[in-house]
Amino acid sequence: QVQLVESGGGLVQAGDSLRLSCAASGRTASTRAMGWFRQAPGKERESVAASSWSGDSADYADSVKGRFTISRDNAKNTGYLQTNTLKPEDTAVYYCAVRKRLYTTYPSLRDDDYDYWGQGTQVTVSS
Repeated sequence: QVQLVESGGGLVQAGDSLRLSCAASGRTASTRAMGWFRQAPGKERESVAASSWSGDSADYADSVKGRFTISRDNAKNTGYLQTNTLKPEDTAVYYCAVRKRLYTTYPSLRDDDYDYWGQGTQVTVSS
């Protein structure tokens, strides 16, 4: 079993940056591929970024490419999402998730590939 806790969200202005964190518990947390997703009010959840278990491979939604960076520190069992040049349309609750399968070497932006989810952290970007 893996538990995830996100943090780092907040209210910022357009153009600002935030670093979201995802602290994972469980002995095998560092061996699981990770993804970040978001859900805005009245909209479906969408993928944002994904990482392989080691962090060597990553993939991004087109809407965030060049602005967001996913990373992880497996020694600390923590994943990160660096969000730069934020826009009002980035406003959403951001969730991290990890896969049940261990040592996945490729990133996946499919939310149905993920088995464990955090409670989310709110990011609000004002114009």
